[in-house]
Amino acid sequence: MALKIIDHGSREYQQMVQLRNEILRRPLGLQFTPEELEKEKEEILIGAFEEEKMLGCCMLIKQDPVSVRLRQMAVLNNLQGKGIGRALMQFAENIARDRGFQKITMHARKTAVGFYEKLGYRVCGQEFEEVTIPHYVMEKLL
Repeated sequence: MALKIIDHGSREYQQMVQLRNEILRRPLGLQFTPEELEKEKEEILIGAFEEEKMLGCCMLIKQDPVSVRLRQMAVLNNLQGKGIGRALMQFAENIARDRGFQKITMHARKTAVGFYEKLGYRVCGQEFEEVTIPHYVMEKLL
């Protein structure tokens, strides 16, 4: 499996949008707007690949000089639980650290909290609703 930063607008980016749509958006009856996708030009876009096929993805968004926010973490349904998400997270954390960030935050879906806790993230605050489902703010110091 290859992990890499991908370019906005590339063929790999199109795969990323499709994967996020399938896993994160469509089940909630949501879709991306052109404005949302346009904003992603500024983000660090990360993909996990086997040959040319994307297995999983995530992105990092600069929040301030010391922290980034993880967003849009998705792994193909039939491959969840096989270490792809863990590898993506380790890769994302290394990129953040290499770029001088000291903390990663996220809005984690309630169903994914256990996954992130195993990787050293902690819940900060109360449950809240976002995109129609329960979430928690989580963070980890790098």
